[in-house]
Amino acid sequence: MRLAPVLPLPDTALIAVLAAASLGALLSCALLAPALFWLLPPAATAAAILFLAFRFTPVLTAAWLLIAAATVEMTAADLLGEAYFQPTIALVKGIGLGLAAVAALRYGPRLDLFNPAFAWLAMFASGLSHGLWPGLTTADSLRSLIGSVAPFAFGFSKLSPGWATAVIRATVWAPLLSIAIGAICYAAGIRPLFIDSGGLRLAGLGHPAFLASVTETAAYACLVELYRYGRRSDLFLLGANLLLLLLTGARAPLSLALAVMGLSLLLVRSVTFPARYRLVLVLAGISTLPLAAMMVFGLVPSGASVVRAFQIVTVNPGDLSGRELLWPNFESAAANSPWLGWGVGAGNAIIPPNAPVARLLQTWAAHNEYLRVEVEGGQIGRALLIGMLFLWVRGHTRRLCPSDRTVMRLAFVALAVHAFTDNMLISTPACVLFTFAVAVFARGAWEHAQQPA
Repeated sequence: MRLAPVLPLPDTALIAVLAAASLGALLSCALLAPALFWLLPPAATAAAILFLAFRFTPVLTAAWLLIAAATVEMTAADLLGEAYFQPTIALVKGIGLGLAAVAALRYGPRLDLFNPAFAWLAMFASGLSHGLWPGLTTADSLRSLIGSVAPFAFGFSKLSPGWATAVIRATVWAPLLSIAIGAICYAAGIRPLFIDSGGLRLAGLGHPAFLASVTETAAYACLVELYRYGRRSDLFLLGANLLLLLLTGARAPLSLALAVMGLSLLLVRSVTFPARYRLVLVLAGISTLPLAAMMVFGLVPSGASVVRAFQIVTVNPGDLSGRELLWPNFESAAANSPWLGWGVGAGNAIIPPNAPVARLLQTWAAHNEYLRVEVEGGQIGRALLIGMLFLWVRGHTRRLCPSDRTVMRLAFVALAVHAFTDNMLISTPACVLFTFAVAVFARGAWEHAQQPA
């Protein structure tokens, strides 16, 4: 059973009528009101885009997710300059918000009561009432608010099973597509595929840390699909995504993905993926680790840095990559406004981009979401956001099948751990994670509704 869209899709005859009407309006303006002529082409283009968004919402959402997963803002900054970094992020998130609005119109809106977007709205309001961080304007805070709620926007729509399936499959393939396009760019001499950051790290079209976050989500999507359907293709894609995670040299995403996979192998019962096959998977993974190490070391050119995934294990696995130099600035700011914080967006203003620590580490972000949210919303805002995230996940996962429920809850526990050392809620990969989560929730809600009372 397919969900009927709230607004009926136009048929071929209606498309022809609309095209004829647009052409007639253009000709009329050209003859009778030339001053208005140049206003009609942009309006007609916008109408055509809106029509396509209604007609192909699942396809366009999947395409948008692939673009968000590629973190093209890094490529834009490399090719066009740093001035294009933030505008590219704003464009990607803006398109996502637009598609979420179209989805709500097409499938129908829904009140997502515990959606974390409400916590960000509360922190924005409290920041304005309390006073913003010196130098942070209301416009800056509003832009940060929009960027913060964008990953959760699809939660306010009644989504179809087709939309959910398209998003989940796009999530599974997103890292591999990013690497494939990155390899083409490398072959064309446009951008390196690996970067040297404490060792060689796979970057794709973006940054190794961003690629790792997206690949971690893709691994969870592979697990969800594998336990549901037992397809060999999903098992292959899981292995491929874990290999990509290894090559990014990102310790936390790799460790957490392996932990979620290991715990799910123990906790999830699946007829399509029985225990004996899971045991074979574990043993195969363990037995291939030495071979993978030799292959990776063999691919490193003479005199180059070793792949970071192995360097950090053998040299200094407890290194925080300079994060301990950033955190005192945020701790001091949080202590000066402990309850209400300094407003949404303050986390980007605590350390100036030209500060010595920012120049040394090439970042001024907190790399700790608990600390950043405390700066922006205080103890109250942070508790509200954590509480709403917990209730949001708990409420939606209750309606999922057992395998989906276990994997998704483990994935969000991993998110809670990962947030201690990375920016998990504001970066572009957050759009991938939470849109994927909404897709799993939407599919589960639809399946739950089909069950006999």
